[in-house]
Amino acid sequence: MHIEVSAQDGITILKVIGRMDATTVAEFTEECQKQIKNGSGRFIVDLAGLEYISSAGLRGILTIGKACKAAKAALAFCAMQAMVADMFKLSGFTSILTVYASLEEALAGMR
Repeated sequence: MHIEVSAQDGITILKVIGRMDATTVAEFTEECQKQIKNGSGRFIVDLAGLEYISSAGLRGILTIGKACKAAKAALAFCAMQAMVADMFKLSGFTSILTVYASLEEALAGMR
């Protein structure tokens, strides 16, 4: 897994590429925790490049959701491929996390 970090309009964008599973989820959670500690108050996790997510990856997503809530940081996910979107729906994450169809929609929603 690879994570590209950028910012647009004061919003931190984390682009996740590859697979998020038990061997890679720590990289994701550590990067998100680092951004929270650096004071980022608005996050978008762009999942367009995420090909696969396991239950460990979903736990990592939930961990970051809770961390953002505790830090009063806004969090949204966007641009999921079909498999990842299905996992979010089956796990009930679409009802507890903010999800947008595209990065452009997420940016508009976070402004």
